[in-house]
Amino acid sequence: MTAIRALLLCLCLGLPAGGQPFLRLRPSPSDNLPVKDIVEHPDPDYDPKEQDLDERTLRKKLGSHFDPGFMAVAVLQWLWAHTHCPVLYAWKDLGVRFWPRYIKEGNCLAEKSCSLPEGMFCKPVKSVTKTFLRWHCQGWSSQKYCTWIPVQYPLISECKCSC
Repeated sequence: MTAIRALLLCLCLGLPAGGQPFLRLRPSPSDNLPVKDIVEHPDPDYDPKEQDLDERTLRKKLGSHFDPGFMAVAVLQWLWAHTHCPVLYAWKDLGVRFWPRYIKEGNCLAEKSCSLPEGMFCKPVKSVTKTFLRWHCQGWSSQKYCTWIPVQYPLISECKCSC
């Protein structure tokens, strides 16, 4: 009889049969950021089993709340996020003597290491060449001749993590 009363008491208080409150099992919304890490029981008996980790079932359960921009399923995605080298583009003014005057120039982010362990950095590995017109003048006297000439302008198109 006392076991039934204890079970009913746990259910009334929102506790599972083991007696631990649900609130300790998951983070709750907070204005205190960043959110502190959840302290988990170290016993592997509390870990999900292989059959509990079916990605299709879990994605369906999470539904539209799954955001691949902020969430990842594989360690490979985490590793890629920490080691990939994107080309960072910024508009550059070439000046009045170029047409078109503005170009989207690429650079490799080299501020932090892109490898685990650290030591390698993002470096350019491929480029593309774009043709611009350059205003060019010949001669220095009043008889100078000016015209638009085509010029090749190389742009970084790919960066890679390397030594």
